[in-house]
Amino acid sequence: MEKEKTPLVVAIAGVSGGGKTTITNYLNDKLINSKVISFDDYDFDGPYDIIDWIDNGANYNEWNLDPLIQDIKMALVEPLDYILLDYPFAYKHMKTSTLIDLTIYIDTPLDIAMARRLIRDYKNSSTENILFDMENYISRGRRGYLEMLKTIKPNSDIIVDGTLSVSKIINEIYNSVSDNNTNTER
Repeated sequence: MEKEKTPLVVAIAGVSGGGKTTITNYLNDKLINSKVISFDDYDFDGPYDIIDWIDNGANYNEWNLDPLIQDIKMALVEPLDYILLDYPFAYKHMKTSTLIDLTIYIDTPLDIAMARRLIRDYKNSSTENILFDMENYISRGRRGYLEMLKTIKPNSDIIVDGTLSVSKIINEIYNSVSDNNTNTER
């Protein structure tokens, strides 16, 4: 009896402003029969203060990702070829790691990621809000970015240069994903 094929689950990780959402959405448009599940669409129970959490060892299993996990499991029984996770943790969360087949880290330099985040998040903000965010980044927030470089990047299967054009990144990931899609049996 032949086992039913399941979608290839691809997690796309990177720092805030690194291009995760943009790349995930463009890749979804290029792949046939795929679906996106985005970490940012959920309100998770997790650490109250991210920087304190990082300073205390960044235990990714402290995050209650049950709603995301439930949606991944539901998507696994859909007639899909790919499930794309816009998801920052790669394989670091024990419960999600067993559901992911391939992780891709978009390696975007921190200055570029920060500039993108400012453009994205502060288009209509006051100078004071931008300055406050920059002061917070210098005093605390940068540690969150460094945590991604220290633990998520080396925990990923494929690392893509985040300074490349979107089309080059998409082509590189598309080729890797296509090469890895054997429609794994679970």
